[in-house]
Amino acid sequence: MDDPLQRVAIPCPACSPDSETVHEILKPGGQATVRCTACSHVHKEQLPEQQTETKDVVVSQDGESFSASVEVPTDESLAVGEEFLLETDEAIMTVRITSLEIDQGREEEAPAEEVQTIWTRGVGNVSVNVTAHPKGGGHDETRSFSLQVPGDYEFTVDETEELGGEEFTVEGILLRDDATGYEHEKLDFEGDMAIAKDIKRLYARDQSTSAWSAW
Repeated sequence: MDDPLQRVAIPCPACSPDSETVHEILKPGGQATVRCTACSHVHKEQLPEQQTETKDVVVSQDGESFSASVEVPTDESLAVGEEFLLETDEAIMTVRITSLEIDQGREEEAPAEEVQTIWTRGVGNVSVNVTAHPKGGGHDETRSFSLQVPGDYEFTVDETEELGGEEFTVEGILLRDDATGYEHEKLDFEGDMAIAKDIKRLYARDQSTSAWSAW
């Protein structure tokens, strides 16, 4: 959900006093400083107050979930895959919408006024599951582990990573259902890249011999 007041349609005293033009908000407040996108005139205006509603939010992260709430503009439309900042008692976190609950059930897109609960998952910092096989081969001798990384951390097929005491080369990337902007659900060509918050599982070749010493 983008900030609805980044741009606003109001009359411009310089070029359009009788009709609305799009203005950028340079400084919000009671008397906001705005700039007309048509003629670049900067002036101060009293902006109309925006109506909002409080919506319940359920956040899932690392196998656990908790409830919170958020103020949403009533005239806004919400959709699965959108991200927004959620302020809780503990922290401010980035979450991604995974489902919208309305009277008739779950929807992927709905007007904010019809939404009862916004289901989300935390994407600021995420756990990425990794399935690794020994670098000598043997896909039947795999081991699994999880990595804690920032949501925007990039993983690329055929690149070697050293994270959390693990060293491995990415061989395949399985994407989450809510990941957008990718051509396929699984990426396995050299140079294919995905960010951590979009990844369901990494398939990798282990580069550390010590990890297999107990086998």
